[in-house]
Amino acid sequence: MNLFEEGLKFNLSELVELLIQVGLKVLVLLIGYAIVKPLGRKAIETAINRLSTQRKLSEGRNKTLQKLSVNIFSYALIFILVMMLFSAVGIEIGPLLAGAGIVGLAIGFGAQGLVSDIVTGFFILLERQVEVDDYVTAGGYDGIVEEVGIRTTRIRSFDGTLNFIPNRNISGVANHSRGNMRALVDIGIGYDENIDEAMAVLQKVAQDFQQDERFKEGPDVLGVQSLGSSDVVIRILGKTENMEQWAVERDLRKAMKEALDAAGIEIPFPHQVYVHKNEE
Repeated sequence: MNLFEEGLKFNLSELVELLIQVGLKVLVLLIGYAIVKPLGRKAIETAINRLSTQRKLSEGRNKTLQKLSVNIFSYALIFILVMMLFSAVGIEIGPLLAGAGIVGLAIGFGAQGLVSDIVTGFFILLERQVEVDDYVTAGGYDGIVEEVGIRTTRIRSFDGTLNFIPNRNISGVANHSRGNMRALVDIGIGYDENIDEAMAVLQKVAQDFQQDERFKEGPDVLGVQSLGSSDVVIRILGKTENMEQWAVERDLRKAMKEALDAAGIEIPFPHQVYVHKNEE
């Protein structure tokens, strides 16, 4: 194809033909990408769901594998698309890949953090330290894991903030979603009240909650926990299902407050005493 006629005279028809050919190739590639991406995503999710059913994987593990596999598939698909677009516009891929290898080697010496992210992410996944929907403390953040990637981990804080944590910054993980959780409630009564009577009232409430399916063990009244400045603190403790501890503690406090009120047992509140000195 000759874009120039007689020296520097521009051949417009040849240019239009070239643009049409390249444009059609690019359009076909983009349409193919738009079709393959959702189909591949669906195929991956179906395959992992089948694998989870066969091997009886947890829901969190299932979501973790799905998100990770879809991310890897997306990266690979974008790389293939870019290479095919270069080929469509007439750029030789071979020399480009060779040059990219040399540049990549040079950049690699300054990208140790990225390598560390990937290696750490690999071991986090391999050792199953965290999974999607787990409540964890990691990298200085508290919250629910939304995604575990090969480079970053996403944790949603309880105020709604989404935190992107490079895997290399996760030096330790506190996973609060493995096993039963502890529900702990401290109730204060006045010093003038009968401690045994108060404990009996609270134990009756605790026994009613033992029928609550959210509890795996207890709750029980442990006894006097501490002597405060204006109250005697009684502790109630039980074990609950994962992520149910906060709701259970709220319900316990409400029920115990109502029971103590009904029994006429005072729950003290801060008092202020003013001393006025008359000068004669």
